Amino acid sequence: MDIAEKREQGRREEPLVTRNPFQRAQVLPTLGVDLLVCGMISQTQQTALASSGIRIIPHICGSMEEVIAAVLDGRIESGELRMPGCGGRKRMRGRAGGPGCRKSGGSER
Repeated sequence: MDIAEKREQGRREEPLVTRNPFQRAQVLPTLGVDLLVCGMISQTQQTALASSGIRIIPHICGSMEEVIAAVLDGRIESGELRMPGCGGRKRMRGRAGGPGCRKSGGSER
């Protein structure tokens, strides 16, 4: 999606043929990608994309229209579309889901 002045200017779909995270990290910038909003992402893919200059906002859920609206309104990082148990202010290390994700039913310290 192309954004200018907080408005969507265009949208297109591009297939990602490769599953290799480092090859994806090379392809996405050539497509003009500078921001990736996603649900889940591996640490390897996140590191590869970040080293390519792509900003990543992980652990987001919602319909595509909700996510796009949140990006355009500047509230994508507000937490309202954050996947349940991920990215809270209190973090538990060593739990399923990695840093920033809390296991359902767990207690916070």
